[in-house]
Amino acid sequence: MGKNHNGGYKIVLTADRTLMSEYHGGIFLGFSACVPKGIIPDWAYFSFFCPSVGVLENGAAKYAPYGTRKVEAALLEYGFKADEVVVAHPEHLHKVIGPNTRVVGVTENDPLGIGPATTTFTEVLGGEAYMKIKFKELLNHPAIKKYKPKIIVGGPGSWQLEPEHVRKKLGIDCVVIGEGERVVGQLFEKAVKGEQLPEVVHGEVVPVDEIPVIRNATIDGLVEIARGCGRGCRFCVPTLQQFRCRPIKDILKEVEVNLRAGRRPLLHAEDVLRYKAKGFQINREAVAGLFRTVKNYPGVESVGISHFALSSVAAAPDLIEELSSILDVRKDSWMSGQTGVETGSPRMIKKHMSGKCKPFKPEDWPSMVVEAFEILAENNWVPCATLIIGLPGEEEKDTELTIELVRELKPFKSLIVPLFYVAMGAMKDRTTSFTLEKMTPTQGELFLDCWEHDLEWGKVLLKEYFVTRKFGVGYGARLILSYAVKKGMKLIQICREQYDCDVKAMVDDVRNGELEVTSKPVKILQRIIKH
Repeated sequence: MGKNHNGGYKIVLTADRTLMSEYHGGIFLGFSACVPKGIIPDWAYFSFFCPSVGVLENGAAKYAPYGTRKVEAALLEYGFKADEVVVAHPEHLHKVIGPNTRVVGVTENDPLGIGPATTTFTEVLGGEAYMKIKFKELLNHPAIKKYKPKIIVGGPGSWQLEPEHVRKKLGIDCVVIGEGERVVGQLFEKAVKGEQLPEVVHGEVVPVDEIPVIRNATIDGLVEIARGCGRGCRFCVPTLQQFRCRPIKDILKEVEVNLRAGRRPLLHAEDVLRYKAKGFQINREAVAGLFRTVKNYPGVESVGISHFALSSVAAAPDLIEELSSILDVRKDSWMSGQTGVETGSPRMIKKHMSGKCKPFKPEDWPSMVVEAFEILAENNWVPCATLIIGLPGEEEKDTELTIELVRELKPFKSLIVPLFYVAMGAMKDRTTSFTLEKMTPTQGELFLDCWEHDLEWGKVLLKEYFVTRKFGVGYGARLILSYAVKKGMKLIQICREQYDCDVKAMVDDVRNGELEVTSKPVKILQRIIKH
Protein backbone atom coordinates (compact mmCIF):
# COMPACT_ATOMS: atom_id res chain seq x y z
CA MET A 1 0.00 0.00 0.00
CA GLY A 2 1.59 3.24 -1.10
CA LYS A 3 2.33 5.92 1.47
CA ASN A 4 0.19 9.02 1.61
CA HIS A 5 0.97 12.05 -0.54
CA ASN A 6 0.07 15.58 0.46
CA GLY A 7 -1.06 16.18 -3.11
CA GLY A 8 -3.16 13.02 -3.26
CA TYR A 9 -2.70 9.71 -5.04
CA LYS A 10 -2.69 9.69 -8.82
CA ILE A 11 -5.28 6.86 -8.88
CA VAL A 12 -7.88 6.34 -6.15
CA LEU A 13 -10.06 3.23 -6.07
CA THR A 14 -13.03 3.02 -3.72
CA ALA A 15 -16.60 1.76 -3.24
CA ASP A 16 -19.66 3.06 -1.46
CA ARG A 17 -19.86 2.71 2.33
CA THR A 18 -22.28 -0.26 2.24
CA LEU A 19 -19.66 -2.29 0.36
CA MET A 20 -16.98 -1.44 2.92
CA SER A 21 -18.40 -3.73 5.59
CA GLU A 22 -18.19 -7.42 6.38
CA TYR A 23 -21.65 -7.41 8.05
CA HIS A 24 -20.24 -9.48 10.90
CA GLY A 25 -19.61 -12.22 8.33
CA GLY A 26 -23.37 -12.76 8.04
CA ILE A 27 -24.53 -13.78 4.58
CA PHE A 28 -28.08 -12.65 5.30
CA LEU A 29 -27.12 -9.34 6.94
CA GLY A 30 -25.63 -8.14 3.64
CA PHE A 31 -29.16 -7.81 2.24
CA SER A 32 -29.66 -4.90 4.63
CA ALA A 33 -27.83 -2.59 2.20
CA CYS A 34 -30.90 -2.92 -0.02
CA VAL A 35 -33.25 -1.76 2.75
CA PRO A 36 -34.49 1.85 2.60
CA LYS A 37 -32.83 4.43 4.79
CA GLY A 38 -34.97 5.39 7.77
CA ILE A 39 -36.36 1.97 8.70
CA ILE A 40 -33.93 2.16 11.62
CA PRO A 41 -31.74 5.13 12.58
CA ASP A 42 -28.45 5.49 10.70
CA TRP A 43 -26.44 5.17 13.89
CA ALA A 44 -28.04 1.79 14.59
CA TYR A 45 -27.67 0.56 11.03
CA PHE A 46 -24.00 1.42 10.66
CA SER A 47 -23.14 0.24 14.16
CA PHE A 48 -25.05 -3.01 14.41
CA PHE A 49 -25.57 -4.21 10.83
CA CYS A 50 -22.98 -2.54 8.61
CA PRO A 51 -19.89 -1.74 10.72
CA SER A 52 -16.99 -0.33 8.72
CA VAL A 53 -13.86 -2.23 7.79
CA GLY A 54 -10.67 -0.94 9.38
CA VAL A 55 -8.94 2.08 7.88
CA LEU A 56 -5.20 2.77 7.79
CA GLU A 57 -3.76 6.13 8.79
CA ASN A 58 -3.42 7.19 5.17
CA GLY A 59 -7.10 6.55 4.45
CA ALA A 60 -6.62 3.16 2.77
CA ALA A 61 -9.14 0.42 3.57
CA LYS A 62 -7.69 -2.66 5.27
CA TYR A 63 -10.10 -4.87 3.34
CA ALA A 64 -11.98 -4.03 0.16
CA PRO A 65 -14.50 -5.58 -2.26
CA TYR A 66 -12.99 -8.34 -4.37
CA GLY A 67 -13.71 -6.54 -7.65
CA THR A 68 -11.89 -3.44 -6.40
CA ARG A 69 -8.87 -5.55 -5.47
CA LYS A 70 -8.88 -7.10 -8.95
CA VAL A 71 -8.79 -3.65 -10.56
CA GLU A 72 -5.97 -2.67 -8.20
CA ALA A 73 -3.99 -5.77 -9.20
CA ALA A 74 -4.67 -5.20 -12.91
CA LEU A 75 -3.42 -1.60 -12.71
CA LEU A 76 -0.25 -2.66 -10.91
CA GLU A 77 0.40 -5.38 -13.49
CA TYR A 78 -0.22 -2.83 -16.25
CA GLY A 79 2.68 -0.78 -14.93
CA PHE A 80 1.37 1.73 -12.43
CA LYS A 81 3.46 1.95 -9.26
CA ALA A 82 2.21 0.95 -5.83
CA ASP A 83 2.56 4.49 -4.50
CA GLU A 84 0.40 5.81 -7.36
CA VAL A 85 -2.62 3.64 -6.57
CA VAL A 86 -4.62 3.47 -3.34
CA VAL A 87 -7.80 1.59 -2.41
CA ALA A 88 -9.43 4.09 -0.09
CA HIS A 89 -12.33 4.08 2.33
CA PRO A 90 -15.11 6.36 0.99
CA GLU A 91 -15.29 8.30 4.25
CA HIS A 92 -11.56 9.09 4.07
CA LEU A 93 -11.30 10.37 0.51
CA HIS A 94 -10.09 13.74 1.79
CA LYS A 95 -6.87 12.00 2.81
CA VAL A 96 -6.16 10.52 -0.62
CA ILE A 97 -7.63 12.94 -3.18
CA GLY A 98 -5.74 16.11 -3.98
CA PRO A 99 -4.39 18.20 -6.85
CA ASN A 100 -2.33 15.24 -8.09
CA THR A 101 -5.34 12.92 -8.30
CA ARG A 102 -6.31 12.23 -11.90
CA VAL A 103 -8.93 9.50 -11.64
CA VAL A 104 -11.24 7.85 -9.12
CA GLY A 105 -12.46 4.34 -9.84
CA VAL A 106 -15.66 3.25 -8.10
CA THR A 107 -16.96 -0.28 -7.58
CA GLU A 108 -20.74 -0.45 -7.33
CA ASN A 109 -23.36 -3.19 -7.00
CA ASP A 110 -26.61 -1.23 -7.31
CA PRO A 111 -25.96 2.46 -8.04
CA LEU A 112 -29.54 3.45 -8.90
CA GLY A 113 -31.27 1.11 -6.46
CA ILE A 114 -33.02 -0.86 -9.21
CA GLY A 115 -31.48 -4.30 -8.63
CA PRO A 116 -33.84 -7.16 -7.67
CA ALA A 117 -33.30 -7.07 -3.89
CA THR A 118 -33.37 -3.28 -3.64
CA THR A 119 -36.42 -2.98 -5.89
CA THR A 120 -38.31 -5.47 -3.74
CA PHE A 121 -37.57 -3.71 -0.46
CA THR A 122 -38.19 -0.20 -1.75
CA GLU A 123 -41.40 -1.16 -3.55
CA VAL A 124 -42.81 -2.52 -0.30
CA LEU A 125 -41.19 -0.22 2.26
CA GLY A 126 -40.78 2.96 0.19
CA GLY A 127 -37.83 5.33 0.30
CA GLU A 128 -34.31 4.96 -1.09
CA ALA A 129 -31.91 2.15 -0.28
CA TYR A 130 -28.68 2.79 1.62
CA MET A 131 -26.56 1.60 -1.31
CA LYS A 132 -28.07 4.14 -3.72
CA ILE A 133 -27.76 6.95 -1.19
CA LYS A 134 -24.16 6.16 -0.31
CA PHE A 135 -23.18 5.92 -3.98
CA LYS A 136 -24.49 9.44 -4.59
CA GLU A 137 -22.75 10.69 -1.44
CA LEU A 138 -19.47 9.25 -2.70
CA LEU A 139 -19.75 11.00 -6.06
CA ASN A 140 -20.54 14.26 -4.27
CA HIS A 141 -17.68 14.02 -1.80
CA PRO A 142 -16.14 17.49 -1.26
CA ALA A 143 -12.69 16.29 -2.37
CA ILE A 144 -14.10 15.01 -5.67
CA LYS A 145 -16.02 18.23 -6.22
CA LYS A 146 -12.95 20.32 -5.44
CA TYR A 147 -10.29 18.55 -7.50
CA LYS A 148 -12.58 17.15 -10.24
CA PRO A 149 -10.76 13.90 -11.11
CA LYS A 150 -12.15 11.67 -13.86
CA ILE A 151 -14.75 9.22 -12.54
CA ILE A 152 -14.79 5.61 -13.81
CA VAL A 153 -17.47 3.26 -12.44
CA GLY A 154 -17.57 -0.51 -12.75
CA GLY A 155 -18.94 -3.50 -10.89
CA PRO A 156 -22.02 -5.75 -11.03
CA GLY A 157 -24.42 -2.79 -11.12
CA SER A 158 -22.64 -0.73 -13.76
CA TRP A 159 -25.21 -1.78 -16.41
CA GLN A 160 -27.62 0.66 -14.74
CA LEU A 161 -25.37 3.58 -15.72
CA GLU A 162 -25.25 2.92 -19.47
CA PRO A 163 -27.88 5.57 -20.44
CA GLU A 164 -26.15 8.87 -21.23
CA HIS A 165 -28.53 11.05 -19.23
CA VAL A 166 -27.86 8.98 -16.10
CA ARG A 167 -24.09 9.33 -16.39
CA LYS A 168 -24.27 13.05 -17.10
CA LYS A 169 -26.52 13.72 -14.13
CA LEU A 170 -24.18 11.86 -11.78
CA GLY A 171 -20.98 13.33 -13.26
CA ILE A 172 -19.56 9.98 -14.37
CA ASP A 173 -17.00 10.07 -17.19
CA CYS A 174 -16.80 6.36 -18.04
CA VAL A 175 -18.70 3.19 -17.18
CA VAL A 176 -17.15 -0.27 -17.51
CA ILE A 177 -19.74 -3.03 -17.99
CA GLY A 178 -18.58 -6.61 -17.57
CA GLU A 179 -15.10 -7.87 -16.76
CA GLY A 180 -12.56 -5.12 -16.39
CA GLU A 181 -9.07 -6.55 -16.12
CA ARG A 182 -8.27 -6.29 -19.85
CA VAL A 183 -9.50 -2.72 -20.24
CA VAL A 184 -8.81 -0.82 -17.02
CA GLY A 185 -5.09 -0.33 -17.66
CA GLN A 186 -5.59 1.67 -20.84
CA LEU A 187 -8.61 3.51 -19.47
CA PHE A 188 -6.82 4.70 -16.34
CA GLU A 189 -3.75 5.59 -18.38
CA LYS A 190 -5.93 7.81 -20.59
CA ALA A 191 -7.44 9.41 -17.49
CA VAL A 192 -4.02 10.05 -15.95
CA LYS A 193 -2.84 11.68 -19.17
CA GLY A 194 -5.96 13.84 -19.35
CA GLU A 195 -7.16 12.24 -22.57
CA GLN A 196 -10.79 11.82 -23.57
CA LEU A 197 -12.39 8.69 -22.11
CA PRO A 198 -14.93 6.50 -23.90
CA GLU A 199 -18.28 6.92 -22.17
CA VAL A 200 -19.19 3.21 -22.07
CA VAL A 201 -16.80 0.27 -22.29
CA HIS A 202 -17.91 -3.35 -22.42
CA GLY A 203 -15.15 -5.42 -20.86
CA GLU A 204 -13.88 -8.55 -22.56
CA VAL A 205 -14.04 -12.07 -21.16
CA VAL A 206 -10.68 -12.49 -19.45
CA PRO A 207 -8.81 -15.77 -20.01
CA VAL A 208 -7.85 -17.61 -16.82
CA ASP A 209 -4.14 -17.01 -17.31
CA GLU A 210 -4.76 -13.24 -17.51
CA ILE A 211 -6.81 -12.93 -14.32
CA PRO A 212 -4.47 -11.11 -11.91
CA VAL A 213 -3.80 -12.26 -8.37
CA ILE A 214 -4.96 -9.77 -5.75
CA ARG A 215 -2.26 -7.89 -3.79
CA ASN A 216 -4.25 -6.98 -0.68
CA ALA A 217 -7.03 -8.44 1.48
CA THR A 218 -10.68 -8.64 0.49
CA ILE A 219 -13.97 -8.25 2.34
CA ASP A 220 -14.67 -11.50 4.22
CA GLY A 221 -11.49 -13.01 2.74
CA LEU A 222 -13.30 -13.69 -0.54
CA VAL A 223 -11.29 -15.63 -3.14
CA GLU A 224 -12.59 -16.35 -6.64
CA ILE A 225 -12.23 -19.99 -7.71
CA ALA A 226 -14.23 -19.77 -10.95
CA ARG A 227 -15.77 -17.06 -13.09
CA GLY A 228 -18.92 -17.04 -15.21
CA CYS A 229 -21.71 -19.58 -15.17
CA GLY A 230 -22.90 -20.78 -18.55
CA ARG A 231 -26.30 -22.09 -17.43
CA GLY A 232 -28.03 -19.58 -19.69
CA CYS A 233 -30.69 -18.01 -17.44
CA ARG A 234 -32.19 -15.23 -19.55
CA PHE A 235 -32.44 -12.69 -16.74
CA CYS A 236 -29.00 -13.09 -15.21
CA VAL A 237 -25.95 -11.06 -16.25
CA PRO A 238 -23.21 -13.48 -15.04
CA THR A 239 -24.43 -16.16 -17.42
CA LEU A 240 -23.44 -13.97 -20.37
CA GLN A 241 -19.84 -14.81 -19.53
CA GLN A 242 -17.91 -17.98 -20.16
CA PHE A 243 -17.37 -20.44 -17.32
CA ARG A 244 -13.69 -20.62 -16.33
CA CYS A 245 -11.93 -22.21 -13.35
CA ARG A 246 -8.79 -20.75 -11.81
CA PRO A 247 -5.78 -22.97 -11.02
CA ILE A 248 -5.27 -23.96 -7.38
CA LYS A 249 -1.88 -22.22 -7.30
CA ASP A 250 -3.51 -18.84 -7.95
CA ILE A 251 -6.31 -19.56 -5.50
CA LEU A 252 -3.77 -20.36 -2.78
CA LYS A 253 -1.87 -17.14 -3.46
CA GLU A 254 -5.04 -15.21 -2.73
CA VAL A 255 -5.76 -17.34 0.33
CA GLU A 256 -2.30 -16.38 1.60
CA VAL A 257 -2.91 -12.67 0.95
CA ASN A 258 -6.06 -12.82 3.08
CA LEU A 259 -4.50 -14.94 5.79
CA ARG A 260 -1.76 -12.35 6.28
CA ALA A 261 -4.52 -9.83 6.97
CA GLY A 262 -6.32 -12.14 9.39
CA ARG A 263 -9.17 -13.12 7.03
CA ARG A 264 -10.35 -16.69 6.64
CA PRO A 265 -10.84 -17.74 3.01
CA LEU A 266 -14.33 -17.60 1.53
CA LEU A 267 -14.35 -19.40 -1.82
CA HIS A 268 -16.45 -17.72 -4.48
CA ALA A 269 -18.03 -18.82 -7.75
CA GLU A 270 -21.54 -18.74 -9.18
CA ASP A 271 -21.53 -22.43 -8.22
CA VAL A 272 -18.56 -23.62 -6.16
CA LEU A 273 -19.64 -27.23 -6.73
CA ARG A 274 -18.88 -26.95 -10.45
CA TYR A 275 -15.17 -26.30 -10.01
CA LYS A 276 -13.35 -28.06 -12.88
CA ALA A 277 -16.66 -29.56 -14.03
CA LYS A 278 -17.08 -31.02 -17.49
CA GLY A 279 -20.18 -29.23 -18.68
CA PHE A 280 -22.75 -29.95 -15.97
CA GLN A 281 -21.09 -33.16 -14.81
CA ILE A 282 -19.74 -32.53 -11.31
CA ASN A 283 -16.03 -33.24 -10.88
CA ARG A 284 -16.19 -34.58 -7.32
CA GLU A 285 -12.48 -35.26 -7.09
CA ALA A 286 -11.51 -31.74 -8.20
CA VAL A 287 -13.98 -30.00 -5.87
CA ALA A 288 -13.05 -32.10 -2.85
CA GLY A 289 -9.36 -31.71 -3.70
CA LEU A 290 -9.68 -27.93 -3.84
CA PHE A 291 -11.46 -27.65 -0.51
CA ARG A 292 -9.12 -30.14 1.16
CA THR A 293 -6.09 -28.22 -0.12
CA VAL A 294 -7.41 -24.87 1.09
CA LYS A 295 -8.55 -26.26 4.44
CA ASN A 296 -5.12 -27.83 5.03
CA TYR A 297 -3.21 -24.70 3.99
CA PRO A 298 -1.06 -23.50 6.91
CA GLY A 299 -2.98 -21.00 9.00
CA VAL A 300 -6.45 -21.81 7.65
CA GLU A 301 -8.88 -22.71 10.43
CA SER A 302 -12.14 -22.58 8.47
CA VAL A 303 -13.37 -22.13 4.90
CA GLY A 304 -16.56 -20.45 3.73
CA ILE A 305 -18.40 -20.55 0.41
CA SER A 306 -20.42 -17.95 -1.47
CA HIS A 307 -22.81 -19.65 -3.93
CA PHE A 308 -23.90 -23.11 -5.02
CA ALA A 309 -26.55 -24.47 -7.39
CA LEU A 310 -29.31 -26.74 -6.12
CA SER A 311 -29.02 -28.90 -9.23
CA SER A 312 -25.37 -29.53 -8.38
CA VAL A 313 -26.33 -30.50 -4.84
CA ALA A 314 -28.93 -32.98 -6.08
CA ALA A 315 -26.51 -34.37 -8.66
CA ALA A 316 -23.74 -34.99 -6.13
CA PRO A 317 -25.10 -35.68 -2.62
CA ASP A 318 -21.97 -37.65 -1.72
CA LEU A 319 -19.86 -34.57 -2.50
CA ILE A 320 -21.84 -32.48 -0.01
CA GLU A 321 -21.23 -35.13 2.62
CA GLU A 322 -17.50 -35.22 1.81
CA LEU A 323 -17.17 -31.43 1.91
CA SER A 324 -18.96 -31.33 5.26
CA SER A 325 -16.40 -33.77 6.60
CA ILE A 326 -13.46 -31.82 5.15
CA LEU A 327 -14.74 -28.51 6.52
CA ASP A 328 -15.92 -29.93 9.84
CA VAL A 329 -19.48 -28.75 9.32
CA ARG A 330 -21.65 -29.59 12.33
CA LYS A 331 -25.08 -28.79 13.70
CA ASP A 332 -23.58 -26.10 15.93
CA SER A 333 -21.26 -24.84 13.16
CA TRP A 334 -23.28 -24.91 9.96
CA MET A 335 -22.26 -23.96 6.44
CA SER A 336 -24.19 -21.29 4.57
CA GLY A 337 -24.20 -20.05 0.99
CA GLN A 338 -26.46 -18.37 -1.56
CA THR A 339 -28.47 -20.32 -4.09
CA GLY A 340 -31.56 -19.94 -6.26
CA VAL A 341 -34.98 -21.57 -6.06
CA GLU A 342 -36.51 -18.86 -8.32
CA THR A 343 -39.77 -20.67 -9.08
CA GLY A 344 -41.73 -23.84 -8.49
CA SER A 345 -43.06 -23.91 -12.03
CA PRO A 346 -41.41 -26.27 -14.54
CA ARG A 347 -42.94 -24.10 -17.29
CA MET A 348 -41.12 -21.01 -16.03
CA ILE A 349 -37.89 -22.98 -15.66
CA LYS A 350 -38.15 -24.19 -19.26
CA LYS A 351 -39.04 -20.74 -20.58
CA HIS A 352 -36.46 -18.62 -18.76
CA MET A 353 -33.75 -20.80 -17.20
CA SER A 354 -33.65 -24.27 -18.68
CA GLY A 355 -29.93 -24.55 -17.94
CA LYS A 356 -30.51 -23.98 -14.24
CA CYS A 357 -31.84 -27.48 -13.70
CA LYS A 358 -29.16 -29.36 -15.66
CA PRO A 359 -28.27 -32.23 -15.53
CA PHE A 360 -31.97 -32.63 -14.65
CA LYS A 361 -35.00 -31.71 -16.77
CA PRO A 362 -37.36 -28.74 -16.18
CA GLU A 363 -40.19 -31.04 -15.14
CA ASP A 364 -37.90 -32.43 -12.39
CA TRP A 365 -37.26 -29.00 -10.87
CA PRO A 366 -39.73 -28.91 -7.92
CA SER A 367 -38.87 -32.41 -6.66
CA MET A 368 -35.17 -31.77 -7.31
CA VAL A 369 -35.26 -28.60 -5.18
CA VAL A 370 -36.86 -30.48 -2.29
CA GLU A 371 -34.29 -33.26 -2.63
CA ALA A 372 -31.44 -30.72 -2.63
CA PHE A 373 -32.79 -28.98 0.50
CA GLU A 374 -33.05 -32.36 2.20
CA ILE A 375 -29.44 -33.22 1.31
CA LEU A 376 -28.26 -29.84 2.59
CA ALA A 377 -30.19 -30.24 5.85
CA GLU A 378 -28.74 -33.69 6.45
CA ASN A 379 -25.27 -32.19 6.13
CA ASN A 380 -25.91 -29.01 8.17
CA TRP A 381 -25.80 -26.62 5.21
CA VAL A 382 -28.16 -23.64 5.44
CA PRO A 383 -29.13 -22.29 2.00
CA CYS A 384 -29.94 -18.62 1.58
CA ALA A 385 -32.12 -18.88 -1.51
CA THR A 386 -33.66 -16.32 -3.83
CA LEU A 387 -37.09 -16.65 -5.42
CA ILE A 388 -38.40 -14.46 -8.25
CA ILE A 389 -41.95 -13.09 -8.26
CA GLY A 390 -43.42 -11.81 -11.52
CA LEU A 391 -41.36 -13.59 -14.15
CA PRO A 392 -42.46 -12.62 -17.69
CA GLY A 393 -45.44 -14.73 -18.68
CA GLU A 394 -46.05 -15.94 -15.14
CA GLU A 395 -49.64 -17.13 -14.64
CA GLU A 396 -51.66 -17.96 -11.52
CA LYS A 397 -50.90 -21.67 -11.89
CA ASP A 398 -47.14 -20.96 -11.94
CA THR A 399 -47.47 -18.96 -8.74
CA GLU A 400 -49.57 -21.67 -7.11
CA LEU A 401 -46.91 -24.26 -7.93
CA THR A 402 -44.28 -22.01 -6.36
CA ILE A 403 -46.41 -21.66 -3.22
CA GLU A 404 -46.63 -25.45 -3.03
CA LEU A 405 -42.86 -25.73 -3.33
CA VAL A 406 -42.15 -23.10 -0.65
CA ARG A 407 -44.47 -24.92 1.73
CA GLU A 408 -42.69 -28.21 1.02
CA LEU A 409 -39.42 -26.51 2.00
CA LYS A 410 -40.81 -25.35 5.35
CA PRO A 411 -39.16 -28.16 7.41
CA PHE A 412 -35.65 -27.27 6.21
CA LYS A 413 -33.50 -24.67 7.98
CA SER A 414 -33.06 -22.02 5.31
CA LEU A 415 -33.90 -18.54 4.08
CA ILE A 416 -35.98 -17.95 0.95
CA VAL A 417 -35.79 -14.31 -0.12
CA PRO A 418 -38.60 -13.25 -2.50
CA LEU A 419 -37.39 -10.79 -5.14
CA PHE A 420 -39.39 -8.86 -7.70
CA TYR A 421 -38.39 -9.64 -11.27
CA VAL A 422 -36.16 -6.91 -12.74
CA ALA A 423 -35.67 -6.63 -16.50
CA MET A 424 -31.92 -7.04 -16.87
CA GLY A 425 -29.35 -9.08 -18.72
CA ALA A 426 -30.49 -10.35 -22.11
CA MET A 427 -34.12 -9.48 -21.21
CA LYS A 428 -33.48 -5.84 -20.30
CA ASP A 429 -35.06 -4.40 -23.44
CA ARG A 430 -37.58 -7.16 -24.05
CA THR A 431 -39.59 -7.16 -20.84
CA THR A 432 -40.72 -4.84 -18.05
CA SER A 433 -39.92 -5.18 -14.38
CA PHE A 434 -42.44 -6.43 -11.84
CA THR A 435 -43.85 -3.90 -9.38
CA LEU A 436 -46.07 -3.92 -6.33
CA GLU A 437 -48.86 -2.46 -8.50
CA LYS A 438 -48.88 -5.69 -10.54
CA MET A 439 -48.97 -8.06 -7.56
CA THR A 440 -52.01 -10.36 -7.49
CA PRO A 441 -53.40 -11.78 -4.22
CA THR A 442 -51.88 -15.15 -5.16
CA GLN A 443 -48.47 -13.57 -5.63
CA GLY A 444 -49.07 -11.74 -2.35
CA GLU A 445 -49.68 -15.10 -0.70
CA LEU A 446 -46.38 -16.36 -2.10
CA PHE A 447 -44.61 -13.22 -0.85
CA LEU A 448 -46.04 -13.74 2.64
CA ASP A 449 -45.23 -17.46 2.64
CA CYS A 450 -41.58 -16.69 1.90
CA TRP A 451 -41.31 -14.12 4.68
CA GLU A 452 -43.16 -16.36 7.11
CA HIS A 453 -40.63 -19.09 6.31
CA ASP A 454 -37.74 -16.66 6.82
CA LEU A 455 -39.02 -15.22 10.07
CA GLU A 456 -39.73 -18.65 11.56
CA TRP A 457 -36.26 -19.92 10.72
CA GLY A 458 -34.79 -16.48 11.42
CA LYS A 459 -35.50 -16.95 15.11
CA VAL A 460 -33.43 -20.13 15.09
CA LEU A 461 -30.65 -18.71 12.93
CA LEU A 462 -30.36 -15.56 15.04
CA LYS A 463 -29.91 -17.59 18.19
CA GLU A 464 -27.38 -19.98 16.67
CA TYR A 465 -25.45 -17.36 14.69
CA PHE A 466 -24.99 -14.70 17.34
CA VAL A 467 -24.45 -17.09 20.24
CA THR A 468 -21.49 -18.66 18.45
CA ARG A 469 -19.89 -15.31 17.57
CA LYS A 470 -18.42 -13.12 20.28
CA PHE A 471 -18.78 -9.56 19.07
CA GLY A 472 -20.29 -6.80 21.15
CA VAL A 473 -22.35 -4.73 18.73
CA GLY A 474 -23.64 -7.94 17.15
CA TYR A 475 -25.95 -8.32 20.12
CA GLY A 476 -27.50 -4.97 19.23
CA ALA A 477 -28.22 -6.36 15.78
CA ARG A 478 -29.69 -9.45 17.37
CA LEU A 479 -31.99 -7.36 19.55
CA ILE A 480 -33.24 -5.33 16.59
CA LEU A 481 -33.66 -8.40 14.40
CA SER A 482 -35.47 -10.30 17.16
CA TYR A 483 -37.96 -7.47 17.40
CA ALA A 484 -38.27 -7.37 13.61
CA VAL A 485 -39.11 -11.08 13.56
CA LYS A 486 -41.95 -10.64 16.07
CA LYS A 487 -43.25 -7.53 14.34
CA GLY A 488 -42.98 -9.16 10.92
CA MET A 489 -44.96 -12.22 11.99
CA LYS A 490 -47.69 -9.95 13.34
CA LEU A 491 -47.86 -7.97 10.09
CA ILE A 492 -48.05 -11.17 8.03
CA GLN A 493 -50.98 -12.30 10.17
CA ILE A 494 -52.71 -8.95 9.67
CA CYS A 495 -52.16 -9.10 5.89
CA ARG A 496 -53.63 -12.59 5.69
CA GLU A 497 -56.61 -12.02 7.97
CA GLN A 498 -57.56 -8.40 7.29
CA TYR A 499 -56.33 -7.88 3.70
CA ASP A 500 -56.71 -11.39 2.23
CA CYS A 501 -53.04 -11.31 1.10
CA ASP A 502 -53.45 -8.02 -0.76
CA VAL A 503 -49.98 -6.75 0.04
CA LYS A 504 -50.40 -3.54 -1.93
CA ALA A 505 -53.55 -2.53 -0.04
CA MET A 506 -51.78 -3.10 3.27
CA VAL A 507 -48.70 -1.16 2.15
CA ASP A 508 -50.94 1.73 1.09
CA ASP A 509 -52.53 1.78 4.54
CA VAL A 510 -49.11 1.82 6.21
CA ARG A 511 -48.01 4.74 4.04
CA ASN A 512 -51.26 6.60 4.70
CA GLY A 513 -50.83 6.18 8.45
CA GLU A 514 -53.86 3.93 8.83
CA LEU A 515 -51.67 1.02 9.99
CA GLU A 516 -48.93 1.83 12.49
CA VAL A 517 -45.50 0.19 12.34
CA THR A 518 -43.30 0.99 15.32
CA SER A 519 -39.70 0.17 16.28
CA LYS A 520 -39.63 0.44 20.07
CA PRO A 521 -36.38 -1.53 20.67
CA VAL A 522 -34.49 0.91 18.45
CA LYS A 523 -35.67 3.79 20.65
CA ILE A 524 -34.71 1.84 23.76
CA LEU A 525 -31.23 1.15 22.34
CA GLN A 526 -30.82 4.82 21.50
CA ARG A 527 -31.61 5.79 25.08
CA ILE A 528 -29.18 3.18 26.41
CA ILE A 529 -26.35 4.41 24.17
CA LYS A 530 -26.98 8.05 25.05
CA HIS A 531 -26.75 7.24 28.75
